[in-house]
Amino acid sequence: MSDSARDTLSSAPPIFVVGAPRSGTTLVRMMLDSHHRISCGPESHFLIDLRALAERHERRFARFGNGRADVDARVRSFFEDVHVDYMTHRGRQRWADKTPQYTLHLEYIDRLFPEAQHIHVIRDGRDVVASHRERWGYRSAVKATGRWVHHVEAAQRFGRGPAADRCYEVRYEELVREPEPTLRPLFEFLGEPWDPNVLAFHELAHDADRFQAFTASRREQSGDPSAIYTSRVGAGTRELDPFLRALTGARGGRLLRELGYRT
Repeated sequence: MSDSARDTLSSAPPIFVVGAPRSGTTLVRMMLDSHHRISCGPESHFLIDLRALAERHERRFARFGNGRADVDARVRSFFEDVHVDYMTHRGRQRWADKTPQYTLHLEYIDRLFPEAQHIHVIRDGRDVVASHRERWGYRSAVKATGRWVHHVEAAQRFGRGPAADRCYEVRYEELVREPEPTLRPLFEFLGEPWDPNVLAFHELAHDADRFQAFTASRREQSGDPSAIYTSRVGAGTRELDPFLRALTGARGGRLLRELGYRT
């Protein structure tokens, strides 16, 4: 990483987008990546493996004189370099990462990046389950009934802790129904100027060909030509069979009510 890139980072904290899988985190990622200053590339995932490696070999690192803080600094440097190289190649000034699995590792991420800002995307759990069934099949939908609760509660617990002032919640339903009124406060939270390109993300180049093809197909099927479509809001209520409805209610009914979703 160049010195100029590191100087840029000192005034631009990284952004982590988290949430249960199928909650709309990719949509948020595409919007962020359309901002003229922000680079939000493909899901990284490997930070989980780096954490496991560091913890599994903690004693070996110690024999080389490296305590936990030393190893954390090395992991941070490597992860940061990957993002900064990608960011600078694209002519951006700030990097973001969207990996839903990081929702369960927020305390560790905050240990590495105590200045980071976090965006938690929340979606109706029934719609999440319906999306899993459509994308990955029935078995995935069954597992999602519990995973949705686990992810949402983990992110909210983190968001109520010491990092509360660096956490921001976005509701998927509000984002697709009223994109600009929902996004403007988000970018104010991030300390970034408004960029209308975030609403035209489908017209810009991203390393997300599969997502762009999928959403184009979705718009065609729904008859809604808009880049941000609302056709999947309420999909769980319309599409889940009695078993999945009952299982989602048993595992996530309390949380759905706490979040204000009608059950």
